[in-house]
Amino acid sequence: MRAELDTLEAKLRQVAELCQSMRRDNVALRQQLVAAQHDNKQLATRLDAAKARVQALLDALPEDA
Repeated sequence: MRAELDTLEAKLRQVAELCQSMRRDNVALRQQLVAAQHDNKQLATRLDAAKARVQALLDALPEDA
């Protein structure tokens, strides 16, 4: 009986450690997600600006006769 309790205790400890590890990983992944979303927003803004510049250049070209 004591051996079974010791085994159960060891398994519970492993589960608790795994849970803590997964929580840390989750926090890190959330931080990476926020950073990636921020980068994506900046890139979208830059892309919109580039599109506007290209459109302005196209609008400035003379029409073919």
